[in-house]
Amino acid sequence: MALKIDLLQLKERGRIAEVKQDIVHVHGLANCMNGQLVRFGRDTEGVVVGFDEDYALALIVKEGSPIKPGDEVTSTIDAFTVPVGEEFIGRHVNALCMPIDGKGPIKESRQAPIFAVAPSVLERVPVTESMTTGTKLVDMMTPIGRGQRELIIGDRMTGKTTIATDAMISQKGAGVVCIYCCIGKSEASLNRVLEIIENRNIWEYGIVISATAADSMGKQYLVPYVASSLAEYFMNQLGGDVLIVFDDLTKHAWNYRQISLLLERSPGRDAYPGDIFYVHSQLVERAGKMSPENGGGSITHLPIVETIQGDVTGYIPSNTISMTDGQIYMSTQLFGEGFKPAIDTGLSVSRIGSKVQWPAIKKLSGMLRLEYVQYKELEKLTRIKAGVSEEVQKRLTRGQIVAEVLKQDADNPIPMLDQVIWLFGFREGYMDDTAPAQVRECMENFLARLRASGKSTLDKLEEVKDITDEIQEELDEHFRRLWDSNP
Repeated sequence: MALKIDLLQLKERGRIAEVKQDIVHVHGLANCMNGQLVRFGRDTEGVVVGFDEDYALALIVKEGSPIKPGDEVTSTIDAFTVPVGEEFIGRHVNALCMPIDGKGPIKESRQAPIFAVAPSVLERVPVTESMTTGTKLVDMMTPIGRGQRELIIGDRMTGKTTIATDAMISQKGAGVVCIYCCIGKSEASLNRVLEIIENRNIWEYGIVISATAADSMGKQYLVPYVASSLAEYFMNQLGGDVLIVFDDLTKHAWNYRQISLLLERSPGRDAYPGDIFYVHSQLVERAGKMSPENGGGSITHLPIVETIQGDVTGYIPSNTISMTDGQIYMSTQLFGEGFKPAIDTGLSVSRIGSKVQWPAIKKLSGMLRLEYVQYKELEKLTRIKAGVSEEVQKRLTRGQIVAEVLKQDADNPIPMLDQVIWLFGFREGYMDDTAPAQVRECMENFLARLRASGKSTLDKLEEVKDITDEIQEELDEHFRRLWDSNP
């Protein structure tokens, strides 16, 4: 009679040799592997994160009853998995995908490994579909496509999270599932984002997964990987599009450094372990646009990284810049001057670029970056002079109009259609005789009137996404008729 062995029932047993905060040294697990689930006692769980000559090293991720040296440890061949599924939309969960919003249990569709392998190049296709962020400076100058990885970088309190939440607001009705992943931030910061999500009805298509500064090292380390596993369910199983905001990877790096020091790994540059690059690249590589044969879904990453005094050459900022498809740089100086969003157009770039832009935006915004940069340089030169010539004053006034076109309020994303109208009005010179301080008010009034009397033109523009001769004539007519009547 043949002997049948159920591998899923095989267990390996060991003993705890030492406990250092959330790191446990386990003796006797000779066949375990990285990412494997281990259990301490009845209700404490961990994941294998490394080995030395004598022990397996495990990170506690689910805390139960206290553990101590000598306690029994059991492991199976299972990888560490979390529940995923469509029922998670509209819910707030912790780093293990357990609900923490008081709305009851969540029905899972399946279990997914947290350290999944990123799709290969052959399974992907180039990024060609636009993802509206609602931030004019981004959509006009550093556009983002579905499947892209665009870094948001800058000092604290410069509006990084606002760029990300505006992008989430802009996905309403676009068929994109938005996941906000909070890593190591304070409860107050998380609550501010939850308030925006509540007020703007992002729960209809959004998920929040959080491990705040009050949570354990293990949860803060795992939470971005768990968010990616949740996103991969929608991409791989449903062929859907997902946007993930990682807020922020600096805190994740700090957490991993702390874990590594407890694991007695040698510190390197800026006291980070040498494998921090692998840790983050393994994460961002899970973003991408899948081929039609593999479902055609996509995962877009918006990782956030905090700098100190604008230093983008630090170890973590330079690492993440090298592994993403561009960066949006937030400037403390611009923020202090009142220019919001405080995006530095000189240091911001998208390596996907104009491939994903609307043809209308591409056509109208071609020289916008250059005009704005030239205005800022001219403004610096004229600050120290008592008077300027009439020609220079005209150039300064036009530059001020450019700045007003690019400004916008927080939590107020601008639809792509409205952005085209903004650019058209500027390019065709309809704003030239308007005082810069009145430009935004006049344009808002104009847009309200255009929606009432020019709906057919707007519908055509949204359909073709380009300025055809017919649309050009109709827009010119609307501007001549409605713009002059602005107060």
